[in-house]
Amino acid sequence: MIKQDLEQGMPVVGEVIAELQEFIAQNANAREVRKGLAIKLVYQGYLYEEIQTILGVSLSSITGWKQVYEENGIDGLKLKYKGRKSYLNTEQKQEVLCWLQTKDYWEIGELEYKLAFEYDVVYETKKSYYDLFKAAGISWKKTRIVYRISKKSG
Repeated sequence: MIKQDLEQGMPVVGEVIAELQEFIAQNANAREVRKGLAIKLVYQGYLYEEIQTILGVSLSSITGWKQVYEENGIDGLKLKYKGRKSYLNTEQKQEVLCWLQTKDYWEIGELEYKLAFEYDVVYETKKSYYDLFKAAGISWKKTRIVYRISKKSG
């Protein structure tokens, strides 16, 4: 795409920089922004070593991003990975969140047991369980029992 324009000798540098600036300004993904910024700096005449220092990326990353951009345009800078599909569907997750809100004190083992035996779901890391606690509004930070002392008059 860009490569063809360059081969035809068309003055596209200003348009490329404008396109990249718009991509950077409208993008919330830090990794995509870094790719766009690296390519923009290349087209602005910065040396690869300068870009490497400014952005903290490798020379091979800059080279690869530039090549992908020249072949595919802005779409080449976008991340293909969109995250893993959830083990629980939306309805199941809502059921679990409602269940978690039925009491104030939980141990992670209780949640692990429920998901494993009722939904056939076993997460690889504890973080996924903690995320469910958080979504239910339950603090998972070091739980402990609090004893209250009542004052008796007399």
